Amino acid sequence: MNSETFAEFEARARAQGFNDVLVREWAPGRVVGTHTHPFDVSALVVRGEVVLTCHGEGRALRAGQPFELPRDTPHDERYGPEGATFWVARKN
Repeated sequence: MNSETFAEFEARARAQGFNDVLVREWAPGRVVGTHTHPFDVSALVVRGEVVLTCHGEGRALRAGQPFELPRDTPHDERYGPEGATFWVARKN
C-alpha cells in the first residue's frame, strides 16, 4: 500500500510539470465507455477498484496502485462494488 499523502502526490506531480491535481470519486458499479482525454494522466488509486481497458487489455487497479495514461489514448473504465477514489494529475 502506498503511504504517500495527497500533499506529497501533488508536490511530486507539479514538480513533474502536471498542471492540475485533484481528487476524483467514482460511484460503485459505474461504467464509463470508450473515450479519450486531451491531457496526460498520472494517477493513484487510493480507494476501491477500477478495471481500466486500453488497446483491448483490461487491467484491474486497486488501492495503492498508480497508473499513467497518455493524452488521446482510447480507454474505458469499470468501477468495482465500492466505487473508487483516485488522486489525478493532468498535464495539458
